[in-house]
Amino acid sequence: MIKGRSCESRVDNRLIVKTSTHSALQGRAESAKASALGVVRQLRARGNSAYFVGGCVRDLLLGLPPQDYDITTSAHPEQVMALFPNTIGVGAQFGVVLVVVGADHAESNPIHIEVATYRSDVGYSDGRHPDAVRYSETAREDVQRRDFTINGLLLDPLSSEVIDYVGGRSDLERKIIRTIGDPRQRFREDKLRMMRAVRFAARLGYEIEPSTMTAIQELARGIYQVSRERIRDELDKMLTEGHARRCFELLDATGLLVEVLPEVSALKGVEQPPQYHPEGDVWIHTLILLEGVENGCSKSLAWGVLLHDIGKPPTFRVAPDRIRFDQHAEVGTRMAVEICRRLRFPNEVTEQVSALVANHMRFADVAKMKESTLKRFIRLPHFEEHLELHRLDCSASHCDLSLYEFVREKLENTPEEEIRPRPLITGLDLIEQGWKPGPQFRTVLQAVEDAQLEGVLHTREEAMSFVQTNFEKQ
Repeated sequence: MIKGRSCESRVDNRLIVKTSTHSALQGRAESAKASALGVVRQLRARGNSAYFVGGCVRDLLLGLPPQDYDITTSAHPEQVMALFPNTIGVGAQFGVVLVVVGADHAESNPIHIEVATYRSDVGYSDGRHPDAVRYSETAREDVQRRDFTINGLLLDPLSSEVIDYVGGRSDLERKIIRTIGDPRQRFREDKLRMMRAVRFAARLGYEIEPSTMTAIQELARGIYQVSRERIRDELDKMLTEGHARRCFELLDATGLLVEVLPEVSALKGVEQPPQYHPEGDVWIHTLILLEGVENGCSKSLAWGVLLHDIGKPPTFRVAPDRIRFDQHAEVGTRMAVEICRRLRFPNEVTEQVSALVANHMRFADVAKMKESTLKRFIRLPHFEEHLELHRLDCSASHCDLSLYEFVREKLENTPEEEIRPRPLITGLDLIEQGWKPGPQFRTVLQAVEDAQLEGVLHTREEAMSFVQTNFEKQ
């Protein structure tokens, strides 16, 4: 693992945007387990065999609370759909049905349990879906088609017996990510599994088994066959579920990073002025920031952290005084927009990520800004994310948080009505005074708002007098 200098933050993480609380997650996990157990009981009551399978078994053995439960069964899809009142045939042609528990209670949050028929898959021409599905007689045959040994374990929830046909328990104990069977075959079936191997290794603190690692390195260039949306979703998980630094170190080591995010791979080896960045090059700096991105961070902030300096490689130059990156925020903003569009992000996420990249250098001037400029800056949409990115940026380099603290103090001590005051006048007021609507309206109204934010103007009358004194009617 590449090491980089960091510094201990002198502030808390109040601005990290959490997606849910621990208690809510715990409560949902308990509900999901109870619902899944009920599904198994009903399947067994009709003479079917049924087990928990996959990630839920892995997490239970590791003492982690699963958020989702998957069940594998001898029952065929039509039998499952006939047995349960609320089902969704999301992949019935592949033997997969979602059983919806709690849908008949309006006040509840329904639990979705994935129920899959024992099967073996034949061919993967599209690199994701099997060309044909053949139902199997036993769970032993079913688990052979799954991705990794640690995800191929079965659990009988009624007896608590763990059934292991693939060596998953041993690999859990040895902390190894290993494919079931030939790794090249598993990855050719679904190339996104290469990225999943990275995420599981980072999340669990495991190593990727050598033959599995070699197969990823050999097949990494084929990741382009995976849809952009699936790649984006996997990257989202890597960035927001904790252990982001380790994920990106492994993406780099496997050769996947240069394929999915070549702009981020280009950060490696780009030197920075040591007086501002004693930690090292742009890649190391970014890794240290990623280390500070907590589980539950918003997607936009996480991507802003990852991409905030991608404009540095194309703007790098050695000036007489030091290394410089002229206009790297502007260049990086355009690059961030291109990346977000390539990965098909929603427009609102693209706008916020690009805004984070565009504005991250503005903090250098906050102590010198006019009052009006500073107030406009801190009322940017989702400003808490801009401020958190600045905190992480400083903590991963020079460790000087004085400007962060300056802005936080400003936010805490400035009433909302002073940051976002009601307009003293509008365009209608100008029209009433004989002004003709036109481009100058914006200039006049902004000048009035500037004076209002500076504390110079307080009333409509003062604003109209200000306009008459400073502007010529058109």
